[in-house]
Amino acid sequence: MLQPSLIHRRHFVKLGTLAAAATLLPTAARAATATPAVAPFALPALGYAFDALEPHIDKLTMEIHHDKHHAAYIANLNAALATAPELAQQPLDKLLATLPAVPDEALRTKLRNHGGGHWNHEFFWKSLAPAAQSGKPSAALATAMDEAFGSLEAFKKSFGEAATKRFGSGWTWLIIAPDGKLKIISTPNQDNPLMQGVVAAADLGTPLLALDVWEHAYYLHYQNRRPEYIAAWWNLVNWPAASARFAAAKV
Repeated sequence: MLQPSLIHRRHFVKLGTLAAAATLLPTAARAATATPAVAPFALPALGYAFDALEPHIDKLTMEIHHDKHHAAYIANLNAALATAPELAQQPLDKLLATLPAVPDEALRTKLRNHGGGHWNHEFFWKSLAPAAQSGKPSAALATAMDEAFGSLEAFKKSFGEAATKRFGSGWTWLIIAPDGKLKIISTPNQDNPLMQGVVAAADLGTPLLALDVWEHAYYLHYQNRRPEYIAAWWNLVNWPAASARFAAAKV
């Protein structure tokens, strides 16, 4: 029969051996046992039902656009940031505004495409409202539109033309330029007016309103009739949100 002291000694040696073996496990194996990191970005809620924008944007389009397309941008963005945890700590708008500082070209491209895709879509959802809640521009924003474009109707015409003429996929924006004036710009793919060193200097500014003219935003209902989608979209513009952005940018 073993003495108690010998039993204790053998147990201590066994524990020590197991601990030493754990330190020799490959890094990947040890990482697999660790608590998984929390992804920095998650899919935001729309703030309204999928069918709340009908008949102008249909329920199925909104469901696929939000739950599939937007979710895919976020998943790919989080995957890219998993290789650069120091960047994952930054707010997304700051990250997009400093893309040229990312030295890895492949990573920079992923952040531009997928980070832009996430930021643009989140901004777009907040630029929409059910028709009954669309409202109208604030007095201050309406005055600024009159000064920049001649009238609200003239602004809508110029904005619609820019959205129609955007070749392929992209976005059309109403921004406040660095000189404080309102301006309409259009960007390709998932670029946006925050991206210094990526978009042209003349296209930089504070976004007030955005229209997604990627085909997945309208094709189920409007097929190739983009101008019809643009005309219908005016019924859903969240003017209170655009007006609040304008007021904040002017402070």
